Amino acid sequence: MTETTFDEKTLRYLKTLSRSYPTTQTVMTEIINLRAILNLPKGTEHYISDIHGEYQGLRHILRNASGSVRRKIDQALGDYVSAADRDALASLIYYPELKLRHMRHRGLLNPEWYTITLKQLIAVCKITISKYTRSKVRRLLPKEFEYIISELMTTGSKDFNKEEYFGQIIQSIIETDAADQFIIAMCHMVQEAVIDKLHVVGDIYDRGDSPHLVMDELEKQRNVDVQWGNHDILWMGAAAGDLCCIANAVRICLRYNNYDFMEGGYGINMRPLSLFAIETYAGDPCACFQPKKGPEDAADPHNDEIIAKMHKAMAVIQFKIEGQTAKLHPEYRMDDRLLLDKMDLKRGVVTLDGVEYPLLDTYFPTIDPEDPYALTPEEKKILDGLQLSFLNCEKLQRHIDFLYKKGSMYRYYNGCLMFHGCIPMEPDGSFTEMEIYGVTCRGRSLFDRCEELVRQGRFSRDKEKRQRGADFMWYLWCGSKSPLFGKDKMATFERYFVAEKKTHKETSDPYFRLAYNAEACEHVLKEFGIDDPDAVIVNGHIPVKIRKGESPIKVPEKLIIIDGGMSKAYQSVTGIAGYTLVSNSHQMYLSEHEPFATAEDMVHNNRDMESRIIPVKTYAKRVTIADTDDGREIAAQIEDLQLLLEAYRTGAVKQYRDSAGIDK
Repeated sequence: MTETTFDEKTLRYLKTLSRSYPTTQTVMTEIINLRAILNLPKGTEHYISDIHGEYQGLRHILRNASGSVRRKIDQALGDYVSAADRDALASLIYYPELKLRHMRHRGLLNPEWYTITLKQLIAVCKITISKYTRSKVRRLLPKEFEYIISELMTTGSKDFNKEEYFGQIIQSIIETDAADQFIIAMCHMVQEAVIDKLHVVGDIYDRGDSPHLVMDELEKQRNVDVQWGNHDILWMGAAAGDLCCIANAVRICLRYNNYDFMEGGYGINMRPLSLFAIETYAGDPCACFQPKKGPEDAADPHNDEIIAKMHKAMAVIQFKIEGQTAKLHPEYRMDDRLLLDKMDLKRGVVTLDGVEYPLLDTYFPTIDPEDPYALTPEEKKILDGLQLSFLNCEKLQRHIDFLYKKGSMYRYYNGCLMFHGCIPMEPDGSFTEMEIYGVTCRGRSLFDRCEELVRQGRFSRDKEKRQRGADFMWYLWCGSKSPLFGKDKMATFERYFVAEKKTHKETSDPYFRLAYNAEACEHVLKEFGIDDPDAVIVNGHIPVKIRKGESPIKVPEKLIIIDGGMSKAYQSVTGIAGYTLVSNSHQMYLSEHEPFATAEDMVHNNRDMESRIIPVKTYAKRVTIADTDDGREIAAQIEDLQLLLEAYRTGAVKQYRDSAGIDK
């Protein structure tokens, strides 16, 4: 047998590794452990997109794991517990605090119910964690009940030798009044264990009223990543102090009647804008700027009038500051968005692409026809104040740091290439070239360059680079070649001020037509260096109009768009309330969700969100951890440990021994 020799660099690495594994015994133990882990089934991954501030719906999808929790209940209890009782247990697992409060109010909590429920929860927990290692299970266990739950997981009521022991634990939990806390802890454990990895394919912010709560929820997730959407980039730019991004973010909140979120959620001071708008547009009904409301929103004429005035004031500020930025960056080629100087307010018309159209609104007291993009002193003061609020909001800055830590422009993981929007294409199917600050890029290099600038916009110590990066985030929000936007223009101005529908049209990038075939998908995957024949592209961004017969599966087993309209603002268009793409060790499928009611309704009536399963692909054999990206990392660790073991045995690296000569 040839003795292994090690070069100097390898020896340095192995000596560093030996600090964690100081003896042959510790190395062998870890190799055995890692090899065993490779043979476990892979964890269940969930993919969601376009949450758009819809906290209640997202919270329920996470708590019921897109129907996976109910399937675990059926698997554990389906043979001997009625469907009605399984419904009740499901609602308890989803909302334990609320369910227990509801049952206590109705006088339904008693030792018999606690005993039955605890035994049922233990059975569900056992099924849920059955494919995890003990070390991983320990990380899931709530610390306050870690020992007790661990004992119950390894002991059963039918275990002859420990039957009384098991029963006594259950009885003691009830008699010490710990049952409620214990049940809550176990329910949260089930919720957390069912979703092994969560992938968010963009657009957490805007439209819905609680993106801050969505971010709070995502921060709690054990294993989550985010592929940025254009609405996320907008808020990332706003948090970096970019004025265009701030103006857009505030305007959208006012448009969707989310004033309370701005002030209550992030503490953005809106009072100066409110006072300015009320005074400036005192006699203006601001008919084009009435806030969008859902059927559940109460009518409030006085408040709606104030919001409309603020909305108009912010829109005008936005068009001005965007015009200034477009002129400052001619390389963005956004001259077609310079529209304030195309208005003839005396005649009440605007010229678009050489055609005159009547304006729906001609009252613009802050616009100087000689210099339409100049901010008035009052408007500048408002914008400066908003900038300070965004920069100094601790909660917003924490949320944006989370997006940078967990996020990226794209990710390839376990056979799925995830990005939010598109890869800009030309009509002939070639990737669009774009020059960004002197660097020409296309396809994957465009994504990489965009991510570089987004990170510069927050972290660069060079003031000029930081400002350029922040400005570019605005371009990513609405620019014609932005892979996060994917349209020729954002027709905000036209939608407000021109009745002619054809001016509202935003033409989608050719990607959304040309990529919908297997050959094009292979072309995209190859661009990202992916040659796996089973790889899948997962996008969000474009709502799938189920009511019009559209399918989220654009290319079978190759391209899936998972924007199903989680936000209420989109549900009238899509006809559903979102998709979750689920990949477990057996199959990949879409869960198509019906609109969410309320947690109270689900608890009181034991009702769940209805979800329809749409098969995507079934795996030829059960997928193990060895078949995943994590598994490949583990295999590499095993190789390193085998080298260390050989180094110990040949004496190239010394084992650590104590003063008595015993291996430590």
